[in-house]
Amino acid sequence: MAKRTRAVALTALAAASLAVGTALAGPAGATPNASAPVKVAAKSTPKFLSASQLPPHPSSAWTAGKVTPGVPDELWFCLQDALPGYDSSYRDFRTELETSAQQLTIVVGSNAKAKALATRLNKEIRSCAARAEQANPDVEATMKDYGTLPVEEGAHVYGMHTNTSWGATDINLSSVGRDGRTVTVVNWGQMGDFSDAPVKAFKKTTTTAVNKLY
Repeated sequence: MAKRTRAVALTALAAASLAVGTALAGPAGATPNASAPVKVAAKSTPKFLSASQLPPHPSSAWTAGKVTPGVPDELWFCLQDALPGYDSSYRDFRTELETSAQQLTIVVGSNAKAKALATRLNKEIRSCAARAEQANPDVEATMKDYGTLPVEEGAHVYGMHTNTSWGATDINLSSVGRDGRTVTVVNWGQMGDFSDAPVKAFKKTTTTAVNKLY
């Protein structure tokens, strides 16, 4: 991997490369988000998480960026095959240290289409560890399934840990949730392993994210 972007596993794989954690982030040479984002009409734009609703960090407060049309780089590697053709928006969250998070939200034309999209996104996340290893022989990735959450039309939570041949280790938590025609993906990442993952707090964050969609 040529570069790492301390971001988030789900993404970390991503786009950023694996810096902040990139469990899901993208291996070297991963294709960046090249799609032209399309802004979602204001009347159909759901509410996003606030900084205070992220898993608490022990030594640094979260800050939230602006809601932006498109897909965050951190999520591109794992989810790019499922996203073309959809209007989407996202919000980045950062701490002063190497911990970050993203929320991506997509509004589609019907409940059936949203259900199909959520199913596809779950599939892409579950297969992301294997694809990360295939994309870069210097990466070892392990996925954990933390189960479903009883919120609106449901949510599913995952964890992904990546090790590299040069010693970098990152942990990411990701979730997919749906409320009616709206699907959201939440991602959290930092350096570390599964023992460093705030799973209980992240499940609470995911529940809040889905409840806020409308």
